[in-house]
Amino acid sequence: MTIDPTIAAPPAPPQPISRAEAFRFWLKLGFISFGGPAGQIAVMHEELVERRRWISEGRFLHALNYCMLLPGPEAQQLATYIGWLLHRTWGGIVAGGLFVLPSLFILVALSWVYMAFGHVPVIAGLFYGIKPAVTALVVHAAWRVGSRTLKNGWLWGIAVAAFVAIFALQLPFPLIVLAAGVIGYLGGRVVPGKFSAGGGHGKAVAGHGPAVIDDDTPTPEHARFSWSRFRAVLVVFLGLWALAIGGLTAAYGWDAVLTQMAWFFTKAALLTFGGAYAVLPYVYQGAVDHHQWLTGPQMIDGLALGETTPGPLIMVVSFVGFVGGWTKAIFGPDALVLAGAVAATVVTFFTFLPSFFFILLGAPFIETTHGKLQFTAPLTGITAAVVGVIVNLAVFFAYHVLWPKGLGGPFEWAPAVIGLVAGVALFRFKVGVIPVIAASAVAGLAFQMLLR
Repeated sequence: MTIDPTIAAPPAPPQPISRAEAFRFWLKLGFISFGGPAGQIAVMHEELVERRRWISEGRFLHALNYCMLLPGPEAQQLATYIGWLLHRTWGGIVAGGLFVLPSLFILVALSWVYMAFGHVPVIAGLFYGIKPAVTALVVHAAWRVGSRTLKNGWLWGIAVAAFVAIFALQLPFPLIVLAAGVIGYLGGRVVPGKFSAGGGHGKAVAGHGPAVIDDDTPTPEHARFSWSRFRAVLVVFLGLWALAIGGLTAAYGWDAVLTQMAWFFTKAALLTFGGAYAVLPYVYQGAVDHHQWLTGPQMIDGLALGETTPGPLIMVVSFVGFVGGWTKAIFGPDALVLAGAVAATVVTFFTFLPSFFFILLGAPFIETTHGKLQFTAPLTGITAAVVGVIVNLAVFFAYHVLWPKGLGGPFEWAPAVIGLVAGVALFRFKVGVIPVIAASAVAGLAFQMLLR
């Protein structure tokens, strides 16, 4: 019997992945994970599903749909999930940790440059152009989320109510999230068609060849759900959190800056439904208004730095921590850099600890279902409210950029032009975030030089 040479043999299944190989990949991913959650998820899909075939598309989407239901950065949680599925708890911690650590080191360095040299004319000129670009990015984020979410009058109503609640009534963000969830739950029972989430992330597509973790690969032993493991994870993570915040309290006191940062960002981590843009108003209310760790303009600058570094956008909280530690001089006036670096590390730890907790606690249960998860009606309501909250953030940024001295002061026409051009680039020409920010920074420097 002869074999037709024109018929291609099916691709051979890939070999099991060593821990060293996985470590190198997750480290690389930590340095190239630009582009926000959509871009980061796309990179992981291309690398892990299409090229390396570590996981099948169906299992990839199954994990992603679970991560989308959780508070926290979904791309980082997805990396944690896949790392855990491949190499147990060690793999999950390494994958999720390396997704964050490069960004932390880069942000600490950039934050130091910002605090030490931010008033140098060249640096000030660059940020003069970056701030209006960030405002355009926030508007674009509101449009992106809204176009996917606000499919009917009910959801539009929740979005408008959320905007009024936070902008005019100045209600706290957690209360808005809770109210939106309750409305979504009740709406799902009364008019379920209006609160059913459509789409998801699509169906699995065949054609990438067999994978190490394939559609029909049995659930690994370590990934099977058991109540004993569930209790162990619960005790370990709650104990780790209590030990960390208890240690800060014992060392510095409950009212100290580091302890209050730990408590505040623990709460913030549990409220990041809808991405970093949704929780930033809460961070602003606490970090700027209440604790006064930084100013409003500094918050805008921090978001700009977060947009231009790899890793999840919520890493902007590391900048908040650095500036807060520096401003409050928690270790004295001669150790400002150390204060900033320690505060940034504390904030990052307490922000991301819940992400690891949710994956290592819930992923074994998710692996037992192997069915496509649906967004719940309460989450649909919360996502609609997020649109209104993001619009409020855009208004807040625009106010500080265009009227930096208040409405009684002069209107800044140069940032208005830069922001308008950045918006056109984002909406009309689909230009990426980093080129928009880079071009805006150059334009800001040029305007500053011309206006001197």
